[in-house]
Parts: sequence; C-alpha cells; structure tokens
Amino acid sequence: MPATHLVSLANDPDIYRVTKNGVDLTAHILERRDHEVYVHYVNTDKRLDEWISEAKCHKIPGEEPLVDNLAVGSRKRKRGPRASETPDVNVVSRPASPSFSPRGESSAPPEPNGSAAPDEVVMTEEDFDIQQHKKITAQRNFDRVIVGEWSVKTWYFSPYPLTESEADEFAVTPGTAAQSTKIPGVHKVTPRSHGRTSDLLAGGLGRAHAGERSMLWVCEMCFKYMADCNSYELHLKSCNVKHPPGRKVYQRGAHTIWEVDGAENKLYCQNLSLFGKLFIDVKTLFFDCDNFLFYILTNAKSASDHIIGYFSKEKLSYDDYNLACIMTLPPYQKQGFGMLLIEFSYELSRRSGKVGTPERPLSDLGLRSYLAYWVATLIRFFRRVLSVVPPDVTSLTCIGNFPDLLRSPSEYSEESVNGNGNNFGNGNGNSGPPRKKKRMKGWDGETGLALVPLSNMDDADPLFTTERLFTTVGMKDGTAQTHITTRCTLGDIARATNLRVEDAAFALKECGLLTKQLDDDEGATQVVLSRDLVEKVAEERNVKIPCLQLNSILLE
Repeated sequence: MPATHLVSLANDPDIYRVTKNGVDLTAHILERRDHEVYVHYVNTDKRLDEWISEAKCHKIPGEEPLVDNLAVGSRKRKRGPRASETPDVNVVSRPASPSFSPRGESSAPPEPNGSAAPDEVVMTEEDFDIQQHKKITAQRNFDRVIVGEWSVKTWYFSPYPLTESEADEFAVTPGTAAQSTKIPGVHKVTPRSHGRTSDLLAGGLGRAHAGERSMLWVCEMCFKYMADCNSYELHLKSCNVKHPPGRKVYQRGAHTIWEVDGAENKLYCQNLSLFGKLFIDVKTLFFDCDNFLFYILTNAKSASDHIIGYFSKEKLSYDDYNLACIMTLPPYQKQGFGMLLIEFSYELSRRSGKVGTPERPLSDLGLRSYLAYWVATLIRFFRRVLSVVPPDVTSLTCIGNFPDLLRSPSEYSEESVNGNGNNFGNGNGNSGPPRKKKRMKGWDGETGLALVPLSNMDDADPLFTTERLFTTVGMKDGTAQTHITTRCTLGDIARATNLRVEDAAFALKECGLLTKQLDDDEGATQVVLSRDLVEKVAEERNVKIPCLQLNSILLE
C-alpha cells in the first residue's frame, strides 16, 4: 500500500487591508514575528511580498476569502535546471498561503472505518511533498545578495545550498570552491531523504528559513555562494575565473554571449541555476544540467567578463522549445539585454531549421518580454511587406526609364546610373546603396560595427515576391501613387516571421491588429491590416530595431 499522510485542513486565511503609499491593498499574512508580519498582496507577484509593521494590517471582519488570480491553476513540474523562468501566456503562481499544514504521517487509514475526520484529508506521498514544497518556498529565504559590485534585493526563494551528497561529490575537485560555509538556518538533507520530492525541490523538509533579513554572497565569476563577508573576500583573492567556461557565440563590442555545456561544467551551471532562482519563481529547479546548454551574456571590463543575464535551453527538446529559463540581473533590466537573449534564442532555432517557442509556464515579466518580441517581429514584417521601396530606401531616382521596383539596391552602382538605370537614394542626397547607420547608444565598447537592422526574414519568401500586388495609379499632375496589397493566412505570417502560429495569433490579438474584420462572400472572416494601423501599433508599443546583429554571431 502506498504511503499516505494524514493532513489537517488549515482555516481559510483571514483577509487584511494594508495601506501602502496612500493606497489600500488586500493581503494575506503568511508569517508573524515580533510586531511584524510577512504579507502577500492579492493578485500581485510574490516578488512584492514583504515584512511590514503589524500595526499597518487591519483585519476585514466577515469578508469571504478572496481568490488570488495569480494562485489559481496547477503548476507544471519540469525536468532540468529550471533555475530561471520563462515568460508565458498562462501566468500561474503558487498559493499565497499554504492551504494544508502537516500534523502527522501514517501508512494506514487514520480512522477505524477507513475515512478521515471531516477536517482532515489523506494525501499521497507526492501530493504531500508538493504541499510541503509550497509551504517552504512561500517566502524568500534571503533578503539581499551581494554579487560583484551590486547589492541586490532578492525576489524569490532559492534552495541554497546544494544537497549533502552533491556537495561531497564536488568537494574533492581541484580548483573549485565546493567547501562552502554553512548558511545559518539551512539544514542539509541526507542521502536517504534525497529521493523525496520536496527535498529535491526545496533542499529538505526540515529546512528552517534563514530569515528574510539575511545576506548571501555570490561570486559573479564562478557563482560560489557564501554566508559571510569574510569568506567572500578571501574567495575573491583566490578565484581565477575571468569569464564563463565556454565558447564565444556572439560578440558585439564589449558584450559577449558564451555557450556553456551543462554536462561539461556541471558545478558552474548548478551554482548559476541556484543564483538565477533568486529572481525566478515559475520554474522548478533540479540539479541535472547534462541535457542543457547555458547562454550567458557578459560585459567585458578591464580584465574579466561580468554577467548581465543568461538563458538555458534543452539540447534536445521534443516540443522544439528554444528557451527553458531566462534571467537578467535587476541592475541591467530595461536596457535591451533581455530582448537580445530572446532574439538570440530564436536565431538558434532558425539556424537549426525549427520554429521555436519558450517553454511554459511563463512569468508575468517574461510574458511582457515575449509579447514585446512577438509584436516587434510582426510589425517589422508588416512594414516590409507593405512597403513599395526596399528597406532603408527613402527615394528612388530614375533617368530615362520607368522605375523597376523589383530590383534590389545591391544590383545598382554609380556606373549603372545612365539612360537606362535606376538609382536608390538613402535620404542623404547620395546615390548607391544606403549607408550604414551610426552606432546606437547603450552598447559600450562598440567600434566600427554596422548597426543595420538586419533581419532573419527570407526575402525569397512568396510574401515578398509573387504574393504582393503593386497597383500604380497616375495622377493628373503627372505623379503617381503606388498601393500594395497582399493576401495571406496566419500560417503564412508565422512561417515568414519564424514564430509559432499560436504565438503570432496571441500577439496580434494583444496589440489590437485583429480589430478590423470583414466577412467575404463565402462567409469566411478576413482581417484587414493597413500601414497606418501598423504604424499606430508600432508607436504605441515603442517598436525598435532588433538588438541582435547577425554579423556579430560567431557560429558557423
């Protein structure tokens, strides 16, 4: 008979009103200590949970328990080093407060008649472990992490340290820093309990929180973790790591993406995953990195490369996922680095002949990032499809002949501008192909690189050639207007942009490009897009040129 656990149902959590910055918020209390409470605000992400004065919480008498929309649904349990989360359409989060509290264990029915008491339930081993995992990870276990020159407030729980068996496995490896200082309040699990689900997920059922005010020190080069500043300072003097232990796959100025194999650099990838979990909530973290590749974005300084962010992906994904987890350090967020990593993951899929998509579930921040990428990709596509002249060409000069719009700027040279030639201008009064743009701000160390908005769209695609209809109407004053139309399906758009059909459809709906719909003679619904509507969405969404430069990729 499988092992079961007798668990008592906890009372429904009380509802409290908290006044924060002059605004009344609804919250649950997760934990109490001296005159302070740890609260979770309903329908907000767990990274906003915090300790506040108990005097700021006012119980709402007689109010029914609220449904936390971010705590509804089941969490998909993953394999692999899910130390980072990926953005998703269906955002789910753990319950704000554990709905079960352990009262004992039993391998036999708790009641003589084989049924539990009205206020008790019998749970399987796996369900019990999952509930324990939710309880253990309900609040973050470190307040701040010191990494390099940054002191960063953590967002979520991370199961530091490694289990005892894994720590012993790497303790004898020369040149590694596996002899970590014991972190106060963290009890390492035994090999016997290592197989339990909750031990594997959360570092042990007997784990006591170190306290949200505790500090964690992490080396930004090798990601060894320490519990005190003295050990951290000593480690920095002896750490010889100058950059991630992998090969360069992208380099643009001072910024480099390194490919690190989880099987060849297991300890490094495990420690990186643990560090990333401090800022990731959705994915579950395991310690088997063999089937994963890590792509780490760094910024080069005088003698070393410092991490900005990273993403991981499975070497072999039967669902063609091109990204498992992604994380950008908080000091580097909102600077385009996360978008660079997303674009690089899609370029890897394109080069392998696949149509990729991020692994689910997605976090709220991840959803925003991926929605921005999907919308920007579609907008760039529509701009090119609905353009009469080639990209970056603002004028077309023809001497003695009618314009030939089907020829590309590369086919023309200054010598071809004669009685039968056409000439594309770049807006600067000069002939020939458009000049390269100057450097874009925000990418340090960049010299002599062309920041042309290169695209992975295939200009040989029928949507760029035979499927477009150009209609030129002559005006009374001798000028002409050229209109361009094309008919295609959602599948055509997804193929041309290398996006999944469902991702493209979701992005079109979210950005408002599906509002103008018509029914044809056969009763089929058609969506009509105009260049004006595309430009309106581009302005609303602040669509920019791609962060990824194809000529900076170092892969064959």
